[in-house]
Amino acid sequence: MNIVLTNDDGIDAEGLLALYRVFSRDHRVVVVAPEAERSAVGHGISLHQPLRVNQRNHPAGGEWYAVSGTPADCVKLGILALLDPRPDLVISGINAGLNHGAYMHYSGTVAAAREACVYGVPSIAVSMDGYPPAYFDEGASLTQTLVERLAEMEMPANTFLNVNMPDLPRERITGICFCSQDVLPPGDRVDMRNDPRGLAYYWYAYDNTHGDGTGDTDRAMLRNGTVSITPVTCDGTHYGVLERLKQFSLDL
Repeated sequence: MNIVLTNDDGIDAEGLLALYRVFSRDHRVVVVAPEAERSAVGHGISLHQPLRVNQRNHPAGGEWYAVSGTPADCVKLGILALLDPRPDLVISGINAGLNHGAYMHYSGTVAAAREACVYGVPSIAVSMDGYPPAYFDEGASLTQTLVERLAEMEMPANTFLNVNMPDLPRERITGICFCSQDVLPPGDRVDMRNDPRGLAYYWYAYDNTHGDGTGDTDRAMLRNGTVSITPVTCDGTHYGVLERLKQFSLDL
């Protein structure tokens, strides 16, 4: 397969290298990743400045491209400009930190997989608990296993997978679960502080006591030491509500 690897932690991130080591053994792998960390930029792209691409001579060998833009930029460039033929698969990750529940919406890692999905390229976003995680190599090996197994199942159009892993050795992972996205609000708080001039400023901080999730959701599964796999659609239409709205007559 022709595989593109990307992320939002930047081209020098350990999680990206772990994936490269595993997948480059049997596939042509091209890395197209942000030149610096671009975490939590969502699905932003660069409209008002040029994108610079620097091909790196990486110690691991292979083709590595550092891009001045966002994760979504990296995938768009990879598909439209840098790769011939188009990739068979895009893998985004391994992210340092989970992208479950509401955090999926902020994540550059998830957005990169979504961007590939928009162009009809199969894709998967992979994130691991911990900052930094201790088990990137095992996470990369597990990702390879998932890709091989999931290749047996044809994914519907406009769908990609969001995978989250506990930061545990493989023998301590309790299982793999296909589950829904948790809908609890993000576990954030805002800390207000004062700078040396007495002016207020604010930091977002994660509140780990916010909740463990409920039911068969990604957050609940991860609390139990289980790998969560959530199918995500690029079609944001709520079809149930759409059918109800069609019953209304709205005249201008």
